Amino acid sequence: MPKVTRDDVARLAGTSTAVVSYVINNGPRPVAPATKERVLAAIEQLGYRPNSVAQAMASRRTNLIGMVVPDARQPFFAELAHAVERVASERGKLVLIGNSDYVDDREVHYVRAFLGMRVSGLILVSQGPSERAAEEFAAMEGARVVLLHRRPEAIDDVAVVTDDVGGAENAVRHLLEVHGHPYVACFGGPVASPAPGDPVVDHIEGWLRAMEAHGVAEPRRRLVEAPFDRYGAYKVALDLLRSPDRPPAVFCSTDDQAVGVLRAAREAGVRVPEDLAVVGFDDIPEAAFCDPPLTTVASDRDAMARAAVDLVLDDSLLVPGSETERVRQFPNRLVVRRSCGCP
Repeated sequence: MPKVTRDDVARLAGTSTAVVSYVINNGPRPVAPATKERVLAAIEQLGYRPNSVAQAMASRRTNLIGMVVPDARQPFFAELAHAVERVASERGKLVLIGNSDYVDDREVHYVRAFLGMRVSGLILVSQGPSERAAEEFAAMEGARVVLLHRRPEAIDDVAVVTDDVGGAENAVRHLLEVHGHPYVACFGGPVASPAPGDPVVDHIEGWLRAMEAHGVAEPRRRLVEAPFDRYGAYKVALDLLRSPDRPPAVFCSTDDQAVGVLRAAREAGVRVPEDLAVVGFDDIPEAAFCDPPLTTVASDRDAMARAAVDLVLDDSLLVPGSETERVRQFPNRLVVRRSCGCP
């Protein structure tokens, strides 16, 4: 069958090819509702499919959004990416995802590749402060960058975050004040050099605030370095729970770590929550299905994803020079389940 063109659509709809373009691209000029209906009906009847490559060349932008995450295998980042993809689809955009694997070179590789593909915007879940990524942003033309989940100090761009310090502090206070534990150990992360804006560093800060407010002496002695994933956290927890200095309660900076701690407790013969209370952060779907179900801190991932996509596509949502407009902070809440000792 011969290829259907924009001219064919215009003839059937009784209008010009320019009007057909305005309907397809949703602008730049308005189209009367009745005319728009005729054009859409003609597109449907003819089975016309716009040439996305030609559109991108004309507008110097594609219908793509680039997204870089540290590790899409981790449940939290997988959920976040899925939420972004769902919202982007509603806006007629496709999402390309790259994994930095917590390596600066890989993050810069994907940033450079996505910007080179003329994406409409870039959503970056950065693994840390990246001067080189910041240089790439400064050199790009037109596409907006939105930082999601954390805001590295080196990158001065729009950010969508949650209250990591406050959420962690509330979780630890729950263990100390409601359940009466003398102290709470913290599974922080492999944090060699703490960086401002890192959610795990903020989780540790919230834990410290709660411990100090409770009068715990030398709280940093209870900070445990552990990988972010369940497998590494499981190995660290197994050694800790088999030691004479086993803590009465553990706050994990990620739910994935908490899953590893629960597995280690089962193997070590430590009952949860009778012998060990466990609280996580993120509220991944698996948290409700753990045994026992995991108490955790939940952020509104869907609202954060929507805000990130809206900001990456709509310049009018920002007030130039306004710090409060450049950082959108969403609240979180403690989701109480049995792992902390509550009924």
